[in-house]
Amino acid sequence: MRHQVIEKQIADLTSALGDATRRAIFIAVRESPEPLTVGKVAELFGIHRNLARHHMERLTGDGFLQIGARPVAPARKAGRPPKHYEATTRHIEITYPTLRYDLLVELLTKILSRLSPEDLSEVAEEVGKEYGLELAEEIGTPADAGYEEAIRGVMGAMGGIGFAMNPDWEAGHLLTYHCPFGEAAVSHPEVVCSLDRGIVSGLFEAIAMCSETVLHPHVDQLEDCVTEIPVEITIRS
Repeated sequence: MRHQVIEKQIADLTSALGDATRRAIFIAVRESPEPLTVGKVAELFGIHRNLARHHMERLTGDGFLQIGARPVAPARKAGRPPKHYEATTRHIEITYPTLRYDLLVELLTKILSRLSPEDLSEVAEEVGKEYGLELAEEIGTPADAGYEEAIRGVMGAMGGIGFAMNPDWEAGHLLTYHCPFGEAAVSHPEVVCSLDRGIVSGLFEAIAMCSETVLHPHVDQLEDCVTEIPVEITIRS
């Protein structure tokens, strides 16, 4: 009976959040300080409004989003006011034996270090950058985005693969307060952090024609990793 419950939980989550774009949209809405409209999400992810509406209505129907309060704005002359979506309080959790991704990363890192230790960081960054470019192509990039939209696009994409970030707008930093690689990032920063830096660089190159990012990894898991990005970036048209 227990395994059937777990299978249903997994099926429900896969159905709702298995799509990379939908998952990134959910995270973007959840992390937004105010409810988002379909138009804003479409602009943020560079997708058609109908596709954005489909994803947001699906997330709403599955209980991940809800219609929130509209911000106070000047009266509209005509037409139906747009819906504003916000995240619900639905708790996402599946109880199951822990997946040891940290152990997998640890062992793979040891294998790689024995094969080619001299250029390990460089190779890891190249692999990460290739993945970042592929990820950007998969989820789409913001159309005519500004500086903040470009950064939010990167944050949404990274959130979709397990990273949690906050922006420091004035300093031009992205602060990573959760890394899905866990202790492996502390034990082997030359691989894991180079991989992270490559992913972010690939995303910024796809979104903003800018890959000159600098990553300052944390020294323990309680600290944030800091990614420096240029304050002035050229947005891809």
